[in-house]
Amino acid sequence: MGHAETAADVILETEGLTKEFRGFVAVKGVNLKTRRGSIHALIGPNGAGKTTCFNLLTKFLVPTRGRILYKGRDITHARPADIARLGLVRSFQISAVFDHLSALENVRIALQRARGGSFDFWRSDGVLRDLNARAVDLLDAVGLADFAATPAVELPYGRKRALEIATTLALEPEVMLLDEPTAGMGHEDISRIVALIRAVSANRTILMVEHNLSVVADLSDTITVLARGEILAEGDYASVSRNPDVVQAYMGSGND
Repeated sequence: MGHAETAADVILETEGLTKEFRGFVAVKGVNLKTRRGSIHALIGPNGAGKTTCFNLLTKFLVPTRGRILYKGRDITHARPADIARLGLVRSFQISAVFDHLSALENVRIALQRARGGSFDFWRSDGVLRDLNARAVDLLDAVGLADFAATPAVELPYGRKRALEIATTLALEPEVMLLDEPTAGMGHEDISRIVALIRAVSANRTILMVEHNLSVVADLSDTITVLARGEILAEGDYASVSRNPDVVQAYMGSGND
């Protein structure tokens, strides 16, 4: 594809994105371009500013300077609910999950919110059947078909994260933003979630924050490495992992 992308190729972009906290610059002049249909990973060691950058993109923080563009539209000052309606959805944005409801009920509630949140349709058996069928499809898509009746609180940790992804998919995002989707997981769960992310990326764009370079190695089309709030390197895994600055950032001082 090359890197001479046209404006139409770029679905989410930042220009000079900067966030200062009482004089501390957490994110400094970040220019990020996420291509439509790609899996783009934003990674970096602890203290790199990736979580702050993510919170700016998902409108949980307001930038000090700079702009955020979604499909060429300036969303710098839009609210989280507004950008969700535009198709830019943060995983866990809709509450993560209701612990004491079953996996199926959690997905059904998310589907209901996607329809506009009105409760009047519960009176219609036909609509309820449609919602149940769609909820079962989504559970199946994330490997939770056998857990439909299980209360969320009883799901193993990795399965609960899969349920959170299912509730996010219910909102039919065009761009899905994932915040450290494999954090706190063992190897088996990580493998399952990585496979799941690859599967759900089929017809959408994914931007994920991760600190583990090996997790995004096979998964990402583009990896942007942040260090001390600035872009240190960008490219595919082969080029980024060999970059001496990246090696130094990960192997060097550790937490900054």
